[in-house]
Amino acid sequence: MCVVNTTVLIVGAKNRGEALRELPVRVILLDSGAEAVRCLRKEAVDAVVSKWHLVDVPNGGLLEMVIGANPGIPTVAFVRSGDAKQEIAARSIGVTAVLSEDIDDGYFRDVMCQILHIEEVTSITMKSEYDSNEETNSLSSF
Repeated sequence: MCVVNTTVLIVGAKNRGEALRELPVRVILLDSGAEAVRCLRKEAVDAVVSKWHLVDVPNGGLLEMVIGANPGIPTVAFVRSGDAKQEIAARSIGVTAVLSEDIDDGYFRDVMCQILHIEEVTSITMKSEYDSNEETNSLSSF
């Protein structure tokens, strides 16, 4: 039985939630900074992932608020590909990881595993003791 004790908030990058599907984490997907602020007031989250430029909170404002309120929380900023200004600004406010919007999901998942200190689950096979199939139980990670 896998108990999920880690919650990740993803803002403005809902498509990235799928990359974390196989990890033992709870993912909250939101579109706007306003939704994220309301969520953060109600929910304890262990990491925040956000596009650098949200429609209602531009220029990393959400991540800056999060880091200001809780400097120890892991944060990930998705910046526009090739935009050095966004990358420098994100690093200057103390974002844990700065990723280009065009990276692949596997790299994003690897970064999340690293900053959350979890092992990536790559496969799970379950077998009941009453199952006549000869497969064995397996759980593998990297």
